[in-house]
Amino acid sequence: MIKVFIDGQAGTTGLRIRDRLAARDDIELLEIDENKRKDNSEIKKFINESDITFLCLPDAAAIEAADMLNGENKKTKIIDASTAHRTDPLWAYGFPELSDKFRKKITECRLIANPGCYASGFNSIVFPLIHHSVINKDYPVTCFAVSGYSGAGNSGIQQYESKNRDIELDSPRQYALTQNHKHLKEMTAISGLKRTPVFSPMICNYKCGMVVSIPLFTDMFNKKYSMKDIYEIFSEHYGKSEFVKVRPLGYTENMIGANNFAGRDDMEIEINGNNERMVITSRFDNLGKGASGAAIQCMNLIIGADEKKSLVLGD
Repeated sequence: MIKVFIDGQAGTTGLRIRDRLAARDDIELLEIDENKRKDNSEIKKFINESDITFLCLPDAAAIEAADMLNGENKKTKIIDASTAHRTDPLWAYGFPELSDKFRKKITECRLIANPGCYASGFNSIVFPLIHHSVINKDYPVTCFAVSGYSGAGNSGIQQYESKNRDIELDSPRQYALTQNHKHLKEMTAISGLKRTPVFSPMICNYKCGMVVSIPLFTDMFNKKYSMKDIYEIFSEHYGKSEFVKVRPLGYTENMIGANNFAGRDDMEIEINGNNERMVITSRFDNLGKGASGAAIQCMNLIIGADEKKSLVLGD
C-alpha cells in the first residue's frame, strides 16, 4: 500500500488529487487533523511517513515543506504543484511526453516539480519546435492563451460564482499586462528558448479548460516547412501517446472551444493556418493535464502503476 500525503488538500489542485485517489485500493491517504494542518511539526511527521507527498501550496510554503524531508529519509518522494521548483535542476520536471530524458528523470528523482497550466500548453508546442530545429532558440515567440476561471484558485472561483459579481466578469479579461507572469520563467527554461516570449493570457467566464496558441511565420523557420511537415514532426515527437494527441490537419474546421476538455487529463495539439502563417494550439483542462492530472500521472510513473490509473482520457 502506497502512503500518500497531500499538503494543501483544501485548494483546487489538492481537492482534485484527493478525489481521484480516494477510491484507489493501492493508496492509503494520510489524513492530518484539521486543527493541525498548519502545524509544521505535524506536517513534517506526515511528509516523512509518506511514500509520496503532494505539495499544493503557495511557493514559500512549498519551499518550507520540501525542506522538511529528514536527511535519513530515503523513501519519500515529493511532487510539488507550486511554481517554486520548476526551473531548479535538482528537481525533475513533470511532463514525461516532452522527451525520454524528462520521463527518465521523473522515475529516478525524489523531487518532481509539477508543470504550470499555461506552461504545459506552451512547452507542448515550443519544445518540439526547438528540439527538432524548426526554430532557433532566439525566435521571437508570442503566445496567446485563454483559461477558465478555476485557474485563479479558490478566491477566483468565489469571485466568478458570486451572485453579486462585477459585470466585467461576464467578458474575457486579459491580464499579466506587465509581461511578468509567473509561468514565463518556466516557459522559457523548459522549452529551451533564449528569448523570453511575449505572453498574453486571458481569464474567461467558464470554469475549466484552456487553449494555448503559438502563431508562427514560416519564413522565420530554419528551413522551408509546409503544414504537413510540421504535422509530421509533432506526430513523430509524441508518437502514440495517450496523453498528448496530435490531431490530423483539418481536424477542426472553424472554431476551437476552450472548455471541451473540462474534466479530462489529456491534451490535444492542432496545426492550423497555411504554408506562410500557422497557429499551433494546445487544448486541455487547466486542472487536469495542467495541474492535478499531471501530478497523478507522475505519481503513477514513480510507483510503477498504470500511467492512466485514476485519470480521465478521451479518444
